Amino acid sequence: MLVAVYAVFALSATARSAVQIATELADAPVAYLLSATAALVYVVATVCLARASAGSRRVALVAITVELVGVLSVGTLTVLDRQLFPDQTVWSGYGAGYGYVPLVLPALGLWWLRHTRPGLAGSGGTD
Repeated sequence: MLVAVYAVFALSATARSAVQIATELADAPVAYLLSATAALVYVVATVCLARASAGSRRVALVAITVELVGVLSVGTLTVLDRQLFPDQTVWSGYGAGYGYVPLVLPALGLWWLRHTRPGLAGSGGTD
């Protein structure tokens, strides 16, 4: 289910940023390029979570950490000064335009990576 949600966000963020960059880049270049960056992070996280190899898990950890830092920093900046970004990004207002899923998703992703890490005792993969 987590991979499916990441895949939906990868598709939607990629499509939205591609249209914005192709048609309105001059209006809000930072916001639209930031949305494209978020889309790339979602794509990387989706692929790596789906693959689940040791190397993929490490890359997923980095991608999801970048996602969390991005949504927290951009979210905070857009709350403190709405003029910084003349248009919304995926991470604006902590993902308010996407039902705050961008805020919750990295927390779930990091939890899932920890919960399912190899080598843990017990069948559930918990500590």
